[in-house]
Amino acid sequence: MPAPAKLSERQIKFAELLVYNEGRMSPAECAKQAGYESRPRQAASELRSAKRSPLVVKYIGELRAEVQEKYGINFERHITELAKIRDDARKKGAWSAATNAEVARGKAAGLYVDQKLIMTGNLDKLSEAELELKMKQILDEHKDLIEAVDVTPEATISDKSQQA
Repeated sequence: MPAPAKLSERQIKFAELLVYNEGRMSPAECAKQAGYESRPRQAASELRSAKRSPLVVKYIGELRAEVQEKYGINFERHITELAKIRDDARKKGAWSAATNAEVARGKAAGLYVDQKLIMTGNLDKLSEAELELKMKQILDEHKDLIEAVDVTPEATISDKSQQA
């Protein structure tokens, strides 16, 4: 059976209900409200199938793109909204809320870096000899940092010539 060249009113209503009530209504509820009284779950499934209802699926995609463009989050909109929240909080004297909004803006802009170190192993379980060996290994591995030796190529070459 060939697909219809045009969407029916029920198909349009289903697509709009589905997109504009996303998360609040199930696809079956959208189908029922759109006029698919008998077997709404099956109707919803068929209407969301690109094979069975390609025009409906295309229309749903167009509606979702429109909603994303209108309500979507982008960097500029996010930063601007946080600035408004900060300014409103500042006007009301809610300094904590204003500070939190400003920190959130900074995080969004990448000014703050959350850093977490996950350490594995337990030094408590090492013997005294193992601890000394571990400390010696760390000192050897990071000798340049500890002694603040300049390791630029020019410095390395000139240091070697002076030592000879």
